[in-house]
Amino acid sequence: MADLTPDLLESLRQFSSCTISNTVETFNVRPRNKGFMTPNIKCIFPDLGNMIGYAVTAVIQAEAPPSSRMNASRIDFIDEILKIPEPRVIVMKDLDYPNVIGSFWGEVQMNIHGAVNCVGTVTDGGVRDLDEMHERGFFAFASDVLVSRSYVHLVELNVPVNVGGVDVNPGDLIMGDKHGVINIPKDIAADIPEAVIGVEAREKVMIDFCQSPDFTVDGLRDQLRKMYGG
Repeated sequence: MADLTPDLLESLRQFSSCTISNTVETFNVRPRNKGFMTPNIKCIFPDLGNMIGYAVTAVIQAEAPPSSRMNASRIDFIDEILKIPEPRVIVMKDLDYPNVIGSFWGEVQMNIHGAVNCVGTVTDGGVRDLDEMHERGFFAFASDVLVSRSYVHLVELNVPVNVGGVDVNPGDLIMGDKHGVINIPKDIAADIPEAVIGVEAREKVMIDFCQSPDFTVDGLRDQLRKMYGG
């Protein structure tokens, strides 16, 4: 699996998810209402800044003990993680959602996965041990904060999942910040930093005019026509 350069990933990480979203739109590679997660996937630690990494995917469940056909090995999961380039983000589908009850994530799992260069998790399940996760700088985007692990277990490893309304495949490029989570199309990722310049330049014309002492309503109408047409 080909990975992008560390410098490019760091460049992308510096942008907000909103800027990334606006810029992806200009490439017309997917509908504008796709590719970003719904607000039920909350940023648990907004002060940690921006996360970026390649998706390692898994399916979990916690409501009942695993059956023999629903008990993927945690040792096998480490092997699956190592198949994905660094940095890594664990994207977990919780089969109990929206009635999540048991957290896969806590102090122990955060340390295990952090040791193999996973920078955070995105899940429609829950997280716990928040102080320890925050202290380590481990990013968390989740639907809930939970008390117990209950019967949480792995069901499937590195398979396509849908979390927060977004289809995520192993190796997808995932970016998250205080606004939410977006799946960045890898085939245009290298072109995004330069494209951001154009997007922000167009927005700056409108912003500067609105803040200008020469602002007029007639002038605003002209600017709106230039930006949106009509």
